[in-house]
Amino acid sequence: MLLSLFVFLGLGAIAGVLAGLLGVGGGLVLVAALAWLLPGMGVPKDTAMHAALASSLASIVLTAAASARAHARRGSVLWPTVAWMVPGLLIGGWVGSGVAVHIDGDVLRWIVAGYCFLAAAQLLFGGPRAAATAEVSAPRGLPMSAAGVGIGALSAIVGIGGGSMTVPLLVWRGVVPVRAVGTSSACGVAIGLASAVGYAMHAPVGALPQYAIGYVYLPAAIGVAAASVFAAPYGTRLAHYLHGDTLKRVFAGFLVLVGTSLALGG
Repeated sequence: MLLSLFVFLGLGAIAGVLAGLLGVGGGLVLVAALAWLLPGMGVPKDTAMHAALASSLASIVLTAAASARAHARRGSVLWPTVAWMVPGLLIGGWVGSGVAVHIDGDVLRWIVAGYCFLAAAQLLFGGPRAAATAEVSAPRGLPMSAAGVGIGALSAIVGIGGGSMTVPLLVWRGVVPVRAVGTSSACGVAIGLASAVGYAMHAPVGALPQYAIGYVYLPAAIGVAAASVFAAPYGTRLAHYLHGDTLKRVFAGFLVLVGTSLALGG
């Protein structure tokens, strides 16, 4: 258990940096790593993918909060946008987790891998509707709430904080990438909370053998969250030094690597 704790702390440090840098809450790398590690820690193989998703989302609550706080200090969170999106994100996260618990683990693995490739392609080849400037108005209104439902649901199914959808959406709306990342981090708190509670409550009784609430494997969730909270500000600093186009390329390349890892790991 002690060795496992160190592994989870290391994953948390990586996830925290990625959260601040890319606004993804580290969820994608966590899902890939946990899906590989958990069977060796007593989690049944046929539930390992569900546990990886649930534990990743639980850790994202604090990871995303730390990233959002660091971005907010630099004025990079568009709070009006967050306020409009949160209701939809909460609904979507709850519904998505309810759907995911009924999907076979191997199917979930391929869904996550395929999603990574699609999101990377969208980010690389999709362009903003208008020129991104620091003075752009914060996107708001019912369309953002509706988008939140879809983002929350899909995020729950693939175990992420929604950055790979929220960031491209905001960039398309004309928001500069670093502000899109900061806003996405704040949205990730709502996604992680609703989804993790959903995975805990929708799971069948005795889904995991021990140290778990539903599908949330507590040693992983706590260990990752503890380290990521301290690491997230370093990723935020790096995000503010990188040019917007560079940040997008880093984000897309990251998604391709994680998708390939999941596909080969099946």
